[in-house]
Amino acid sequence: MELPIAPVGRIIKNAGAPRISKGAKEALTRILEDQGLEIATDAVSLAKHSGRKTVMKRDVDSAVNDIYHTYHFHD
Repeated sequence: MELPIAPVGRIIKNAGAPRISKGAKEALTRILEDQGLEIATDAVSLAKHSGRKTVMKRDVDSAVNDIYHTYHFHD
């Protein structure tokens, strides 16, 4: 895993959980890493398509929007 588990546990705690199992923290960490990699891959593609090596905030925002649209509005 690339992301540290403790901050992910704090995210769950901030959502209102008084206690969190190690398995729950690990599961959310894997999901966040998978989603983050998908977003980053799309953002890199957008930057390359625009002729840039640098990934910009707008690339990440567009990637999130594209992925959200795909997951929530597909036929």
